[in-house]
Amino acid sequence: MGIAHFTLATRDLRRTCRFFMETFGWRALDRIASAPAPVAWLDIGSGQEVHLIELTNFAPSAFEREYGRHIAVSYPADGFAELKKRLRDQGVEPVAPEREPFAERFFFRDPNGYFFEVVKEVKS
Repeated sequence: MGIAHFTLATRDLRRTCRFFMETFGWRALDRIASAPAPVAWLDIGSGQEVHLIELTNFAPSAFEREYGRHIAVSYPADGFAELKKRLRDQGVEPVAPEREPFAERFFFRDPNGYFFEVVKEVKS
């Protein structure tokens, strides 16, 4: 079973789309909107998507953290260091894990306050 999609709320749909497209290289999908608010769909790979919905009253949860709610993604090893640089260039500082990692990884908060974990993909 795979994840078909997950939905994230945002106060600024354009900024959020741009952030994910520039940071992770996710692609915009052309879909007919059938939602009561501005929406966008991004292809995150392997047939999986993130759906973004603009809600002016959105606020992140106080539980967005390593030991709480977070979104974990794997990232190719050959682009891992560059991803950290791109984040810093966008004003986002990577956060070191609170415990010894089983794999090379880091966390960061996106512009909406969501907490992301990025795990370096290891080819076997």
